[in-house]
Amino acid sequence: MRPSMHLAPSRAVSAAVLVAAIAFAASTRIAAQQQPQYPAYPSETPANFQPVTTGFDYERREAMIPMRDGVKLHTVILAPKGAKHAPILLTRTPYSADALTSNMASSHLGPTLYGYDNATDVIVEDGYIRVIQDIRGKYGSEGDYVMNRPIHGPQNPTPVDEATDTYDSIDWLVKNIPETNGKVGILGISYDGFLPLMALVHPHPALKVAVPMNPMVDGWRGDDWFHNGAFRQQNLPYVVQQEATRGNDAKGRWWTSHYDDYEEFMAAGSAGEMGREHGAEQVGFWHKILAHPAYDSFWSDQAMDKVLADDFKQEGIKVPFMLVHSLWDQEDIYGAMAVYKAVKPLDTGNDKVFMVLGPWHHGQEISDADSLGVIRFGSDTGTWFRQNVLRPFLARYLKDDAPAAVTATQVAPVTAFETGVNQWQTMNTWPVAPTMKPLYLEAGFKLGWEASGAATSQGVESDPKLQSFDEYISDPAHPVPFRARPSQPIGYAPPLTWVNWLVDDQREASGRTDVLSYTTDVLTAPVHILGQPIANLVASTSGTDSDFVVKLIDVYPDQIADHPELGGYQLAVAMDIFRGRYRESLSTPKALEPGKPLAYKFNLPPTNHVFLPGHRIMVQVQSSWFPLYDRNPQTFVPNIFWAKPEDYKKATQRVYHAPGEASAVELPVVEQ
Repeated sequence: MRPSMHLAPSRAVSAAVLVAAIAFAASTRIAAQQQPQYPAYPSETPANFQPVTTGFDYERREAMIPMRDGVKLHTVILAPKGAKHAPILLTRTPYSADALTSNMASSHLGPTLYGYDNATDVIVEDGYIRVIQDIRGKYGSEGDYVMNRPIHGPQNPTPVDEATDTYDSIDWLVKNIPETNGKVGILGISYDGFLPLMALVHPHPALKVAVPMNPMVDGWRGDDWFHNGAFRQQNLPYVVQQEATRGNDAKGRWWTSHYDDYEEFMAAGSAGEMGREHGAEQVGFWHKILAHPAYDSFWSDQAMDKVLADDFKQEGIKVPFMLVHSLWDQEDIYGAMAVYKAVKPLDTGNDKVFMVLGPWHHGQEISDADSLGVIRFGSDTGTWFRQNVLRPFLARYLKDDAPAAVTATQVAPVTAFETGVNQWQTMNTWPVAPTMKPLYLEAGFKLGWEASGAATSQGVESDPKLQSFDEYISDPAHPVPFRARPSQPIGYAPPLTWVNWLVDDQREASGRTDVLSYTTDVLTAPVHILGQPIANLVASTSGTDSDFVVKLIDVYPDQIADHPELGGYQLAVAMDIFRGRYRESLSTPKALEPGKPLAYKFNLPPTNHVFLPGHRIMVQVQSSWFPLYDRNPQTFVPNIFWAKPEDYKKATQRVYHAPGEASAVELPVVEQ
């Protein structure tokens, strides 16, 4: 039917278009029928591509190893070509077994492994079978992921944990890798260092040695999540990214609104609010952190120093192990020493518990390590450790010819680098309870070895230099940066310099009015400290809660001829933070009495350092360390994670140095 000319113009146009469309469709159909028909173009992608590896010096295999509950764990096995009776070096990780065994696409094992968590020179040169496994719930492994899955017990009622998964994995490996001699060692860094500690609980008979490096041990006392109650809020992105997806996918990536992390965290207010804004409450571990701000059984039950001590008391130490600690570990500076102190007394033969302390950042022991930031050590301490300590230590327990291989290079119970004079030393034991010598904070911002008797505890004397305290205003609206701004996020890839922050020049802080700095006279003789310093403050606050940060610092001479950039440098040797609400009890927070001098005593990290003649010793005291740690509102609230803007208030902080109220840093001084 042809369209009527009496239709409205718009309808007439529509009818014409419809007729044209019908005609076009018909012509197209006819044309298509006249075109030749071709078969479908074949796919050029094979169903299952197999790489050609005939020229490789290693063989790569993958396995899904079954655990006792039926869950299978993805495992990568790299066996040197021609290997016979070779030991296995195992690492278990939440960071992708594929990534850790594919650092470079190479036919050679060394470049393939070189990177995080691989002491490549030792692995390749000594012919180990390298095995890396995804822990349950991460990457290629089945099951559910739990952050630092606790040992079976009050915090983990299931029959499986990282100890049982390690046992089951080792059992499969020694039965299914034909090239092995049946001996297994386990090692790893950080989270991967926590896992070798778990392997020591009810170990498999084939596990002959373990090397936990920079291990996560106690997340509340001083490793990743808290330090003495102060929350390490810059680790929030890690929590989210690690738990949001099995493979740390982009959808769980942390986003920011500011270039400067200082501004980023200030804008959010509390750490709880920062987590809420980023969807952190969708991941399970963040709920646990929010629910357990104090050191309750949730934390203490899973602290590995306590777990191992309890296990070893009942069953003895079955597997020798070597704790590796970094003196400037910016992430897990608490754990290795805590384990050593807890279990070394149980090593009655002094042949099961070993320790190494090196001048490194977190994990630097597997890299070149002749310097850290601008601080130089005069030699490659990382290579020295691997070749002279790690290599013979592993060979002693894993090689079939171990006695002959290590006769001339027995590893000492303790190997420690002495910073300042930059030399290695060996000891039979680390001084768990060294002789302590107080270095007192004095009037006039001095430090001295004798307690001052010139002032009284009644306040300011007629001579201001003799007042019984020094004070500063701590303002949560302007917290002290933990390093020079703009504050970078946590990260290892340049241009990020996170690994260096513990050796940053502390002059940035010493010039602030809300930081107290006390200094000795120029030293005329060396002062060697070996052990853990103890902060022993007597302080008051006008608020009802407070943080105190104490830093022990080596102040370099004003000018240094061969390294001018170190002139006047303030090198932190040991520093940490304490949250005041836990002064009386770590598990039960309590408000502080305003204006009352109270004692705050807490350990600083381990040291082995010589303050040289011409240098000075400094102690700094402050009440914030931002944004690494969340701000204390300085008003007591039930849970600081949910502090409101009106809770954050200025406070007057006083540090006392009067008879009966003397503040000091107790130093483990080695008498010359």
